[in-house]
Amino acid sequence: MSTRWYPIYQKGGPQLRVFLPNFWLKLVRTEQKQPQNVVQFQCSMEMTKHDIRNYLEKIYNVTVVDVRTRIALGKTRQVDKGYVVKDDDIKYAYVALPKEEKFEFPDLFPKEKETKEADEKTLDEVKKGHKKFLEKNKDRHNIPGWFSI
Repeated sequence: MSTRWYPIYQKGGPQLRVFLPNFWLKLVRTEQKQPQNVVQFQCSMEMTKHDIRNYLEKIYNVTVVDVRTRIALGKTRQVDKGYVVKDDDIKYAYVALPKEEKFEFPDLFPKEKETKEADEKTLDEVKKGHKKFLEKNKDRHNIPGWFSI
C-alpha cells in the first residue's frame, strides 16, 4: 500500500496530483528446478499477469513470452492460549523469457580467492598473542583473564 496520500482538493491552486502504483516485484530463487529461461518473482497480490508483463517490458525493457502466477497460502499456526494465526499469502509470478535468453541468478556476494598463506599468517599471529596472554597471567591463579593490567 502506498503511504503517499494527497488531498482531494487544494484551495486556489491547480490540482496537481501524482498517483503512484502500489506494485512491486522481488526476484526470488526457484525452489524446484526450472528451465533456464524462466524467472521467478514474488509480487504484490493486486498485480495481474498483464501488469507484470507491462512492468517488466516498460521499466526494465525485458522481452516477456509468457507469465504464469500462483498464490501460496500462508502458514497457519497455533500460538499461546489456543489462538490461531495465519501468515499473509504470497503471490509468485513465473516469467518465461525467449528461448535464446538464459537467466542466471546474480552472485551478490562473490567469494574472493583467499590464499592459504594469508590465513596461516593471521592464525600464527593469533597464536602468538594467545601465548603472550598465557605467559603474562600464568602466576595469577583464580583471577579472570580480563582482570589484568
